[in-house]
Amino acid sequence: MILWIKLFLAHLIGDFIIQPSKWVIHKEANKIASKFLYTHTLVHFVVTMLLLWDISKWYIALIIAFSHLIIDATKLYIAPRFKNNSIPFFVDQFFHLLVLYVCVFYDDLYGQTWSFFQNLDWGLITAIVFVSFPAAIIMSKLLESMSNQIPVDHKSLPNAGKYIGIIERLFVLLFIILGRWEVIGLLITAKSVFRFNDLKESNNRKLTEYILIGTLISFGLAILTGLAYLHIK
Repeated sequence: MILWIKLFLAHLIGDFIIQPSKWVIHKEANKIASKFLYTHTLVHFVVTMLLLWDISKWYIALIIAFSHLIIDATKLYIAPRFKNNSIPFFVDQFFHLLVLYVCVFYDDLYGQTWSFFQNLDWGLITAIVFVSFPAAIIMSKLLESMSNQIPVDHKSLPNAGKYIGIIERLFVLLFIILGRWEVIGLLITAKSVFRFNDLKESNNRKLTEYILIGTLISFGLAILTGLAYLHIK
């Protein structure tokens, strides 16, 4: 596990700390002709070696650096095809972490991977998945007739309400599993405070009722999911 932590830390330092914005811009403009692509690769090799502090593991640093070069170069050519820049970013990070995983468990890759999936808490995974997008869709169906009566606020970010709801339900689920019910009360209070000015300025009773009903349903679904998980655990 300590090897994984060191390699992950080296990745964080090399990819997010020792990589100025000008390097990123230069790489995007010049692709594999960019000198910073190779500088970035060298940085990963050096940082990995420093954290490993074991010359006998030079091959691990070399594999990580070389794979980093290949993955980053591929991303530079594929990224422009995506309208959403976050997609190639997260795919890129996934492959980097996959390489780290292989480097750590290469001597028993199949066994470690099989053990990992065998020990997953599938009940928890199901609970997390449910309170995210499925719960958001259920809420949209339950509130559909009411939402049609609420004027659209064009100043709001697209889908902001949906993602706020997902995040708050994940927090509620976490606090229930940890047995910290009092924090859920603080979360409701914090949301009420943030919403107070909006509701005060709009002076719209329908909007107030809509937000209140939506909040109660959102928290209710998360609470029921948390209790169901604790029951079957």
